[in-house]
Amino acid sequence: MSAPNWLSPTIRAAAKEITFKAGQYIFRSGARTTGLYEIIQGKIRLVRVDRSGREAILQVAGAGDTFAEASLFSSSYHCDAIASTDTTLRLYPKGVMLAELERSPKFSQAFAAMLAHQVMALRTRLEQRNIQSARERIRHYLAVNADASGRTVTISGTLKDVAGGLGLTHEAFYRTLADMEAKGEIERRKGTITLKKSPI
Repeated sequence: MSAPNWLSPTIRAAAKEITFKAGQYIFRSGARTTGLYEIIQGKIRLVRVDRSGREAILQVAGAGDTFAEASLFSSSYHCDAIASTDTTLRLYPKGVMLAELERSPKFSQAFAAMLAHQVMALRTRLEQRNIQSARERIRHYLAVNADASGRTVTISGTLKDVAGGLGLTHEAFYRTLADMEAKGEIERRKGTITLKKSPI
């Protein structure tokens, strides 16, 4: 897989490839930051752990995604990153990234555009989290993530990952999906959910 197209040749040349086993920590909250990561293969989750030991999922990412962008401007990580599967990452060192941001206005603009898209995605997730009904929250997720036809959603990761991203327990998520399918609102197949009725 090629590096994201907004990365400059200087940064690509400095990349280091690292592999992790499923369940292995990539970094822990409070650890010294080292750079930005790109996922070559596998899946990771960014989490915070509450006082009861429950994981609050901040992000689930897969092949082609980057993460830990904010760590470039912080001395320590503010969450844990855990490999959900056997995972291969590409690390772009913090020092090289920061030097390139100072040196290249073109790269700075491309980096800012990438962050702007992430802010838009975050606003969508916050909008979803503010929907109280599990069914309506799932409907919103399906509407936002449907393909060009407006009907089929390709599931990235596991359904449990999707549930965590929506702020739902996996039990509530599975139960609501099953009810929606029983009522003919959706059709589930491996890796996809197809809307049979309008989600709005």
